[in-house]
Amino acid sequence: MRVLPHLALLDQAFYLPSPNYDSRSKPDHLGLIVIHGISLPPRQFSGDGVLQLFTNQLNPKADPYYQTIAHLRVSAHLFIRRDGSLIQFVPFDQRAWHAGVSNYHGQAACNDFSIGIELEGSDDTPYTASQYQALAAAIKALWQAYPQLPRHAVTGHSDIAPGRKTDPGAYFNWQALQRLLQQPLIR
Repeated sequence: MRVLPHLALLDQAFYLPSPNYDSRSKPDHLGLIVIHGISLPPRQFSGDGVLQLFTNQLNPKADPYYQTIAHLRVSAHLFIRRDGSLIQFVPFDQRAWHAGVSNYHGQAACNDFSIGIELEGSDDTPYTASQYQALAAAIKALWQAYPQLPRHAVTGHSDIAPGRKTDPGAYFNWQALQRLLQQPLIR
């Protein structure tokens, strides 16, 4: 797996462009990877709700929960399904709208300098081995393409927006991810 430098896209991801992004004020200032968890409707997997949300196609009549979020204009760079398949919504050199009001070690507005990766899941459901494998491979590809990304700067949405966000949740296994990241780069 690798990032195609001229496109800022992951070569093994299906690209589904989101309109919810803008230019980074400092394109070379990448300093953080943020891990999220999402499922739409909540706790239901394998549907198209997340794809529809990130592309402004969510039908508020399709589910009662959608009525509360259909107005949102959000995105992420990557979405990793339960089976490990990857969907990219925003090129890495652009600012995806994933973090909201956020702060990482005194730096506010994390969207400005981070890459957002959403895992299909919920706070109270374990993530799959396929997701951890795909996540680790994606992170390694990002480290290789963007050497300025610090190796230690991988965090959860809950860590940059405490009290407001809880994802990726208590079932996210940080130790499993760390073990996979210590393995050699996969090309």
